[in-house]
Amino acid sequence: QGQLAESGGGLVQPGGSLRLSCKASGFAVDSTTIGWFRQAPGKAREGISCFTNRAGNTYYHDAVKGRFTISRDAARNTVYLQMDSLEPDDTAVYYCAIPRTETYDCEEPLFFTSWGQGTQVTVSA
Repeated sequence: QGQLAESGGGLVQPGGSLRLSCKASGFAVDSTTIGWFRQAPGKAREGISCFTNRAGNTYYHDAVKGRFTISRDAARNTVYLQMDSLEPDDTAVYYCAIPRTETYDCEEPLFFTSWGQGTQVTVSA
């Protein structure tokens, strides 16, 4: 069973940037789709970005499109989420995960498994 571990969260001012890492063990990140999700206090977990194994296509939720960039480094077996122009509404615990099967929706956490422990991102002045 593969595992994922997120890191890179922290406290940042509005307009700032962070880069999150999702390190995989037990499987190769370029063998599967990797999704990034977030869960804000009192809200449901939501999918915000995917790096798919379908020709390396990427997906972004409208809320982060143009501000966040997902990338993959096969040599480091890691998927990154570069977050720029951060806003207070981006405050959440961020998770990465892999799809349970070949049929999935990047916005729907129920399709995903092997969740990491999450990393907290707080955007505040």
